Amino acid sequence: MNFLEMNLAIFAGEDPGGVLWQPRLEFWYAVNKKRGTLPEPLREASLLEVYDYCHASVRYSGNGLRQRYRTVEVTTQWEDEKRLRTTWHTPLGELTDVRHYDAWQLSQHNTEYKLKRPEDFSILEYMLQDEEWYWDQEAYEADVALIAGRGAPQFYFRRSPIQGLFIEHMGLERTIYMMADHPEVIAHYVAVQSEADDALYAVLCSCPVPILNLGENIDAHMDPPSIWLQHLTPYYRRRVEQLRAAGKHVHIHIDGAMRPLLPHLQVVPWTGIEACTPLPQGDVTIEEIKEGLGDLVLLDGIPALYFLPSFPIEDLTGCVRRLVELFYPRLVLGISDEIPPDGDIERVRLVGEMLHDLV
Repeated sequence: MNFLEMNLAIFAGEDPGGVLWQPRLEFWYAVNKKRGTLPEPLREASLLEVYDYCHASVRYSGNGLRQRYRTVEVTTQWEDEKRLRTTWHTPLGELTDVRHYDAWQLSQHNTEYKLKRPEDFSILEYMLQDEEWYWDQEAYEADVALIAGRGAPQFYFRRSPIQGLFIEHMGLERTIYMMADHPEVIAHYVAVQSEADDALYAVLCSCPVPILNLGENIDAHMDPPSIWLQHLTPYYRRRVEQLRAAGKHVHIHIDGAMRPLLPHLQVVPWTGIEACTPLPQGDVTIEEIKEGLGDLVLLDGIPALYFLPSFPIEDLTGCVRRLVELFYPRLVLGISDEIPPDGDIERVRLVGEMLHDLV
């Protein structure tokens, strides 16, 4: 089997004939290329050549999902070399946020959120109702041709209503206060986004991509069982059942603390969990992850710390062997969450070489 066939076999519950090694190398590559620190012999290598060097499969590709507004206008302005202000102009008023970028303008975080008061929700709701979702088949086919069997097409998309408020639109603290002080505003917003998401999920259900990711960035500190069970899993269950009925496999991204959520991971019929992070980086052991996942597919599982030169290489190899022992064949081995820019790419290659002899 090639990597594409192995990827599909794992999600179909079949034996892939070997361990699929699928680290995400995009950020590592982009930073090192931009700062001129790609190591030999990869100095002139493309991203796909780095994947091949590491005997690795590509996780994300084939995203032909597109969104546009009918009437909303969006403008951006750099306030300085690191801060980008975005403004959404609607007939009901404007929303604006600020995102602070790193030194390479490759990652960012909000320093100002678009929702600042209860009255702002009506503007965001207008924006949701103003959307159009569609599929770009030409872009999808071009990306699939570029990846050339290095993995199954899959991608992530818009977050669920509450998680989107926490991370993108309002911030955790302000959203929690809104949930307590103005529950009717939150309930109305959730209903509006849920209805708007129907158009998004109609496109997802009809698209040719076989595997989809809920890119939620779950962390039990932000999403404890009370939030998880009351505000998140009802939405997930509805949408995952919809996608499964359309023949899709689904996994969710849980890259933060997860111990309190372990008893509740199987309440939704997804196929797998992505980015579970064991000790010493996360808050759970590999064995506890296995107990929580049961027969679900584990995507990733190796703490990113083990790819730093300061950690003994024996920690890395021991972790790989234990993950394979516990999870194979329900395993897409990868790095939780990604290799850091100063990580050793030779360790990534070493894992790829190890896997030839482990099953």
